[in-house]
Amino acid sequence: MRVIGMMSGTSYDAIDAVAVDIERHGDELRVILLGSISESYSEDLRADLESQMPPAATSMEKVCKLDTHIGQEFARVASRANRDICDGRAALIASHGQTMFHWVQDRQVLGTLQLGEPAWIAETTGCTVVSGFRTRDVAAGGQGAPLVSIFDTLWLRHLPGRPVALNLGGIANITVASGEPSAFDTGPANALIDAAVTALTGGAQSYDRDGELGARGTVNTALLKQLLTEDYYRLPAPKTTGKELFHLPHLTAAMDSSGTSNLGIEDIVATLVTLTARTVAEAVANVGGTAVVASGGGTRNPTLMKVLAQELRGAGGGAELLTSDDLGLPSTAKEALAFAVLGYLTLNSIPGTVPSCTGARHPSILGNITPGANGLQLPERTVSAPASLRIM
Repeated sequence: MRVIGMMSGTSYDAIDAVAVDIERHGDELRVILLGSISESYSEDLRADLESQMPPAATSMEKVCKLDTHIGQEFARVASRANRDICDGRAALIASHGQTMFHWVQDRQVLGTLQLGEPAWIAETTGCTVVSGFRTRDVAAGGQGAPLVSIFDTLWLRHLPGRPVALNLGGIANITVASGEPSAFDTGPANALIDAAVTALTGGAQSYDRDGELGARGTVNTALLKQLLTEDYYRLPAPKTTGKELFHLPHLTAAMDSSGTSNLGIEDIVATLVTLTARTVAEAVANVGGTAVVASGGGTRNPTLMKVLAQELRGAGGGAELLTSDDLGLPSTAKEALAFAVLGYLTLNSIPGTVPSCTGARHPSILGNITPGANGLQLPERTVSAPASLRIM
């Protein structure tokens, strides 16, 4: 089956689309990577997203417009991927959409909101679309995240030791792929770094390009110590978080409390890089990780990767740091590819969750299906769940 997986993460910097052929060989899924594209949101839409992300207030009018405009942007990128990579022969599009809010109360996720109306994708491409992946797991008592955990466990469970998958998006999350799998958000990856750079450059920069600011800065121990007092880091798994917690006011409150309000941008970014690296490394050490396979936009920040490698060595476990590229999967394409697999599982009536990772009461078949131009064509029979996955 030819599938296009689509994703825009918590950094909302771009829409990623990955096209794959998925073949079943006994208990193994073989995923053949055909190609990928990534397109930034339009400047106007990105500005609208930024202005309405937590903790900002919004309105139903703005939510409606965002849902429509994001859906149209996803449809445009999906159409290009189908035309340029799949020769117009994609059978399915799996769209994660754009996460806008993750409702967590007393450690329980009560709801989650992803925008990007799938009807625009189905209408534009003619393809069947699977979307709305997270809500079913939440309804089953789970965190609704990290949903890539089923992909991680199928893909990495053959590795020796205790491999850990790490995604460095706006938020960092890990999956322990061996034994009894587990997964959780460790805290911020790029969220606070991006927020600081955007605010302190007056919007001239939205992220630390090539890690240059962090490389020139010096870690401020007072600010780092204050940031590490956040209770979230000490909560047991499963747990999830987002920009509802790790946003600019979170940083400014820590700077006020630590008496570092006049700190320069380079020292702030260096401190936030160490915060991300340390909280990830401590989480990996706590689960006994022996190797970390990183992916996501944060892998393109050489300063973050350097500090992360140092923190992993110093955290007690001495875990080796790899990237998914080392295993044949481009690090910036991994999440979109994972949702292509989740869409395939849904269409084949196979659960797409690992309850020990999300905390749900049971595995669930995920998502909502929007039929394409030829109607809804489900496989003739339900197949058993795969036991492993190989990237071809």
